[in-house]
Amino acid sequence: MFGNKKNETAAPSSTIGAEAVQQHEVAVPDGVTPVVAPATGTQDAKAPDRGTSTSGADASPADRKGRPTPTRKEAEAKNRRPLVASAGDPKAARAEQRKANAEARARMNEAMNTGDERYMPVQHRGVQRRYIRDYVDARWSLGEFFLPIALVFVVLTFVVGQNPNVALPLLLAMYLLVIIAVVDSVLAGLRIRKRLRTKFGEDKVQKGGVMYAVLRSFQMRPTRQPKPQVKRGEFPA
Repeated sequence: MFGNKKNETAAPSSTIGAEAVQQHEVAVPDGVTPVVAPATGTQDAKAPDRGTSTSGADASPADRKGRPTPTRKEAEAKNRRPLVASAGDPKAARAEQRKANAEARARMNEAMNTGDERYMPVQHRGVQRRYIRDYVDARWSLGEFFLPIALVFVVLTFVVGQNPNVALPLLLAMYLLVIIAVVDSVLAGLRIRKRLRTKFGEDKVQKGGVMYAVLRSFQMRPTRQPKPQVKRGEFPA
């Protein structure tokens, strides 16, 4: 009897609690998200594990491609290409390189003999360089006889070098020869530069023309490279 009364009095309290909860839910203002308690029990077991998701958004680039991303070193090694077609065979590659070098040297040697500037070294190319060579080759220079004369002086020094009355004059004559040859070559280079300025213009003259003329003047005519293309006395206009 007392138990029935307790159950009857407990029922209204449950109803009142439910109504209070409903009133509380209704009282939440707009724009505010109510806090929902996390699911418990079997719902936790049904929740998907984000760490094991295989969706395209969560998958790593290596998983999407099906292979690991290559390193920078591997990519550079893959992009390298051989310089010659037979790079796979080192012997054939070396043979082809030697053949190409020999052909280039043959073309250059032929150009140095014939005056073809297409295959000459860079320091000998150009209209002004050709003008300097022609001017130097057309004149007689003391410098071109310097080596033969110096050789004669060396031989005479060994023969009569023990006699101071002969050795000292020979030594002084040798120094005098060097000075005269240098002065003659420098003056020739300055005259050539003046001609170049008159012919090509003041601001268009290449640098190093005087030294180019001096060095060529000290070479014997048969040994000059590129070989002379003019005769003695045929000065360029």
